[in-house]
Amino acid sequence: MNYLSEFTKGIWKKNPILVLGIGLCPTLAVTTSVSNAFWMSIAAAFVLTCSNIVISLIKKIVPSHVRIPIFITVIATFVTIVELLLNAFQPAVYKSLGIFIPLIVVNCIILGRAEEFASKNGVLASILDALGMAIGFALTLFVLAFVRESLGANKLFGFTIIPGMEPSSAMIIAPGAFFTLGLMLWGMNKINSRKK
Repeated sequence: MNYLSEFTKGIWKKNPILVLGIGLCPTLAVTTSVSNAFWMSIAAAFVLTCSNIVISLIKKIVPSHVRIPIFITVIATFVTIVELLLNAFQPAVYKSLGIFIPLIVVNCIILGRAEEFASKNGVLASILDALGMAIGFALTLFVLAFVRESLGANKLFGFTIIPGMEPSSAMIIAPGAFFTLGLMLWGMNKINSRKK
């Protein structure tokens, strides 16, 4: 097994959002600010990595007919840990991300990697897979949030970028998210077609 390939595939070749098209709901919802994108990335990376480790460890003792409920229980455990930690130490972030923290339980990226990869591979490969997917997810969130917040609010991390510039509020609402994501998909396809 090529461990480097397992790590890097989630960043570009199998990027969960731009290639696999999964995890779009939190992607579009939380990218109104770079801060939200950062915390969602951290939360998803923690849950994805920890659940991949546990599922890889228990894969041989889990009966096949109950594997999905068991995987969801494992994922829900780590989501609950994230939710409690954010509520205790970052209440503003917890409030800002709202329902999208508990919805990590049913995030297709996490359940998909558990079913497709961690349940069939060893611990090290599962960790590398999780980290690569988490980085790919995070990079996509950051780019999307950077464009949306800077154009839609003329701010980054609460600081004004260009004094006096009128922001385009359309970028903060759903059409701005879809437009920006569409441009990112177009750009990625263009780069991939040139490589071929």
